[in-house]
Amino acid sequence: MRASLIQIAVDPDESVNARRQRAASLVAAQRGADLVVLPELWPVGAFAYADFADEAEPLQGPTHDIMAKAAADAGVWLHAGSFVERAADGTLFNTSLVFTPEGERAAAYRKIHRFGFDKGEAVMMGAGEELVTVDMPQTRLGLATCYDLRFPEMFRGLVDAGAGTLIVAAGWPERRRAHWTLLAQARAVENQSYVLAVGTAGTHAGVQQAGHSIVVDPWGEVLAEAGADEEVLDVEFDPARVATTREQFPALKDRRLGLAPPRLR
Repeated sequence: MRASLIQIAVDPDESVNARRQRAASLVAAQRGADLVVLPELWPVGAFAYADFADEAEPLQGPTHDIMAKAAADAGVWLHAGSFVERAADGTLFNTSLVFTPEGERAAAYRKIHRFGFDKGEAVMMGAGEELVTVDMPQTRLGLATCYDLRFPEMFRGLVDAGAGTLIVAAGWPERRRAHWTLLAQARAVENQSYVLAVGTAGTHAGVQQAGHSIVVDPWGEVLAEAGADEEVLDVEFDPARVATTREQFPALKDRRLGLAPPRLR
């Protein structure tokens, strides 16, 4: 299958609505891909905390509707990255959306692990409570967002739920880019799964973004990696290699700990 990772740049001089329209155009240009993935909080910027409340939307708001149409226009499965969701009770969430090639919403995932160490996202947003997977014809996706990448137990739960392709939408800072690459490869190796990790380019609230979106196979080999600037990273991969890898090197069968069934929606 073919995946296109859109490493969009977040420019503070570009309005949120203009970036939505530009992202929709980038998605539409990926016709022929099976899966298109956008990064974390690209409408506002992952570190633009001061704008979160003003730019928050209901689940089915402008970003939802524009991305649904973009998925249908391109005829692709679309992981639309994440946006700031305002729930009915006023709580903010860092929420990712997945759409079918017909533009129907297939899933919504609220980020479980909030970044900030008692400030920023960690205090401004609610925490998601459920693991989310999505069935495509070729593979089952497991959804994660940015800081989630540092918590291996979450990815093991997604694998236990049948995921073979792990999606990480992120707004990862340049100063910790080495961790980004290392952790993406680690999650792929330990779970014998593909990892498709897409970040933003540009600068959010003075924080330079790492870019360097990456696709890793179940053996930990890097299939494709972007640079620092805005680009679309295209890669072809074979989901059947997940089962083959797990058969050839059946490490997952030797687990002794952490075998409780995951909580799923």
